[in-house]
Amino acid sequence: MSIRRATFLISLTLAAISIEGKASAEPITITDQGNRVVSLKQPAARIASIPIPMASTIISMDGGTSRLVGMNPTAKSAIVEGILGKIFPEAKDIPSGITAPNFIPNVEELAATNPDLVVQWADYGANIVDPINNAGLTSLLISYGTEQKARGYQAMVATAMGKPERAEMVNGWRAEVEAAMLEKGKAIPVDKRPKVLYLGRALESLSASGNKGNYNAYSIELAGGVSASADVVGQGTTVSPEQIAEWNPDVILLNAFEAKLSISRIHDDPILSLTNAARNNKVYKMPLGGYRWDPPSQESPLSWMWLADLLHPDVFSYDLRAEMKKAYATLYGYQLTDADIDGILWIGMQGDTANYAQFKAK
Repeated sequence: MSIRRATFLISLTLAAISIEGKASAEPITITDQGNRVVSLKQPAARIASIPIPMASTIISMDGGTSRLVGMNPTAKSAIVEGILGKIFPEAKDIPSGITAPNFIPNVEELAATNPDLVVQWADYGANIVDPINNAGLTSLLISYGTEQKARGYQAMVATAMGKPERAEMVNGWRAEVEAAMLEKGKAIPVDKRPKVLYLGRALESLSASGNKGNYNAYSIELAGGVSASADVVGQGTTVSPEQIAEWNPDVILLNAFEAKLSISRIHDDPILSLTNAARNNKVYKMPLGGYRWDPPSQESPLSWMWLADLLHPDVFSYDLRAEMKKAYATLYGYQLTDADIDGILWIGMQGDTANYAQFKAK
């Protein structure tokens, strides 16, 4: 680990301790990702989050759950099913009835949380934003789809809490890991970059989410792969087993959103089991940590390392378990156990897949 990286991790940990409970009381102005100016008289002490990924982001940027007063039910399922429910058991009691699955707010439930700020999507029309504003609540709009947008909304919510330094350091970690991976990736020839397919849904239907320019394609390319579905139209496009067989991916990544989804979904399918990925035992389920590792989150550098070590262990060679322990101490003030890491990485389900032995406890 570089001296710069070590210094960063130490400073981030110290800053997390030193700023706890010391947010500025000055007025705050933010231009959100809907290009709206949002004004707060003081840092938001009560935040309700309708977008799925923002709940765990708020927890990590604040170092606790005290400001999160409402969240999306799918975000809550990630907490209940994942490690955050163990780290912050009180999060299981935070209301999740503030929104329907289509992100239309339940205004009555939302108002009952008495929020200083409501986070909502910027990209799905006025019908999911206007009810919030019409109820006299202050909204902050975020946009999904790229790494830069993720860094932007993490910075916005940290600023809204009066803790901009927190996002600056976390995003600094992202940028440093990204730069190091891009540099190492230069050594990987084009013909050595495996075709990787990410399936955003795989139980009742199959959807591919690696179209060119989106976050899944970005993370695959960063880790030294090529998105098998780069030419699909739109985010989460429904595909057939025959289409996947035609792509014939070398690696298949299964989403962490479907709790009952396992790698047997691919191996037991009469068509999908014929792909290079299945034949070479390179089907993996995305880890579930403080949030699911498929979309961008505060833990994204860990997901990049995980995938890079799977695709090119000879090029990247991260000590993922050590990196996870450092990151969790910083993000959540929690010391991961080996059993915790085994659960996050699904060691019990996929510990015998290709290249996965490197992630087992030594």
